[in-house]
Amino acid sequence: MLFMDRQEAGRQLGTRLEHLRGRNAVVLGLPRGGVPVAFEVARAIGAPLDVCLVRKLGVPFQPELGMGAIGEDGVRVINDAVVREARVTPQELAEVEEHERDVLERRGRRYRGTYEPVSVEGRTVVVVDDGVATGSTARAACRIARARGAERIVLAVPVAPSDWTERLGGEADELVSVATPREFFAIGQFYADFAQTDDEEVADCLRRAAGGPSSADTPSGSPDTEIEVTAGAVRLKGQLTVPEDAPGIVVFAHGSGSSRHSPRNQFVATGLNRAGLGTLLFDLLTEEEEQDRANVFDTGLLAGRLTDATHWLRTRAGYEGPAVGYFGASTGAAAALWAAAEPEARIAAVVSRGGRPDLAGPRLPAVTAPTLLIVGGADPIVIDLNRQAQARLHCENHLAIVPGATHLFEEPGTLEVVTDLARDWFTDHMAPAHV
Repeated sequence: MLFMDRQEAGRQLGTRLEHLRGRNAVVLGLPRGGVPVAFEVARAIGAPLDVCLVRKLGVPFQPELGMGAIGEDGVRVINDAVVREARVTPQELAEVEEHERDVLERRGRRYRGTYEPVSVEGRTVVVVDDGVATGSTARAACRIARARGAERIVLAVPVAPSDWTERLGGEADELVSVATPREFFAIGQFYADFAQTDDEEVADCLRRAAGGPSSADTPSGSPDTEIEVTAGAVRLKGQLTVPEDAPGIVVFAHGSGSSRHSPRNQFVATGLNRAGLGTLLFDLLTEEEEQDRANVFDTGLLAGRLTDATHWLRTRAGYEGPAVGYFGASTGAAAALWAAAEPEARIAAVVSRGGRPDLAGPRLPAVTAPTLLIVGGADPIVIDLNRQAQARLHCENHLAIVPGATHLFEEPGTLEVVTDLARDWFTDHMAPAHV
């Protein structure tokens, strides 16, 4: 183990970069994990701190294949060869770029708040991450910084594979790493504490670097509120958490045999709350209804409860402004997609964890909300069912497979991956609802 945590890694990296003190440098951290490291580097060399926001432009029908990248200040880097080979039309490229530009701007506002971006033109730019694995993000960040007018680029990380200079040497004027071990499998293996960095921690680092208050000095979001959701003729127990200025509220639909107390859904909900999103977890059935197992698998009934809960949230609970998203687990994913297909649903985004979207059957083509399907890599039957369901979706969608995870995501670290994927999907697609 090389580092206790990202803060220690940043301090060690900072000592390797002291030659940049007084060189008109600016430190750019790669969100999210690179920012705590970059904070320590900026403090060590007396330089301002900012984030380097990069969004990949994925080929429309194969989003994992990058055809370019965009950054702030209108910067764009296009891989013309990929565009030609994939036969992407100018209109398709423009539509992808418009969507990613919107996400980029929203993330900038979320991280910086009222602070303006730091200018990099004519300056030495130190691009910092918590480590380099494939190097694709670092490569894009260096190109974006160059396009924004940086005079000199230094790519600095605490740990990188032994061959990283061969792979990335052409992207920066200087490469700096504390360690380059030969046995390199993942960045996290070199940290005792490699917990996920959330959006609030990123924003907190930027506030502190700019001389503003830490989040520890400011009030947190609203506490959990035990409520009763009115769904038709029944009242269902729930837990509502809405941080201040939340852009959206995610309504959870649990799977069979579970409830609002599902530890996995509670874990994900906490991660969404830390990112500034509201959450509503509620029981889809009354205690009496749960006694009949047929109700547990009645997708139409469960979807109806979800629709009623959404109406209650927007009207009686008074949350008409924030967008509404659905997070469905197992059979709850089918209910979420079924409800999202309703003509007046106005759902901003849907995420399915280990779900059975196939149970939504003929409703799938009517779903308009961007949909993320998350499946464990060791859950082959459900992977196949999700692929079949994905083929019937006509909305923006993506299938994310978590390596090594089984159906319940019980393996260490896998539920954290689910939380990160869900958080990014919702924050990227949430916008105030239009009435």
